[in-house]
Order: sequence, then C-alpha cells, then structure tokens
Amino acid sequence: MPLFKEKEILAMTDSSTRDRAEGMFDEGKGKVKQGVGDLTGNEQMKGEGMMDEMKGKGEQAWGDIKDAAGDLKDDAGRMKDDIDRKTP
Repeated sequence: MPLFKEKEILAMTDSSTRDRAEGMFDEGKGKVKQGVGDLTGNEQMKGEGMMDEMKGKGEQAWGDIKDAAGDLKDDAGRMKDDIDRKTP
C-alpha cells in the first residue's frame, strides 16, 4: 500500500510542476498507445496515442510558461525592492 494517494501527491506540488508531471504521463501514455496501434494495425488507437502525446507536450509547455511567469514576477518584485532601498 502506497504512503500517499496520487491526489495527495499532486496536492503537495505547485501547479506548474503538476502540469509538467501530468504532461509527461500523457505523453508516455500516448507513445504506448501508438506502439500498440502499430503492432495491432489499429489506426484508431494509434491516432488516440498521437493526440495523447500532443496533449502531454502541451501540458508540459503550459507548466514551463507558468514557471517563467512566476520567475518574471519574482524578478520584478526584487527590482522594486532594490529601487525602494535606493530611493530616499
């Protein structure tokens, strides 16, 4: 029995990390579906796999964008603090 349930683990992470983790899962799931679709000749499964993989890449990109926005916000806050300290 695992120490934490999947939902509890996701709740412990920030949203950008969660987006990237879900994206990696969906991308991997998509690759597996594509492989099974190739092996069995099932074009529908192969197509679903391609969609899952694309969805996963998009989720990972969204997580990266959230991180970059947070970094910009942090940088702006530090710059404001520096200006406030230097202004009499």
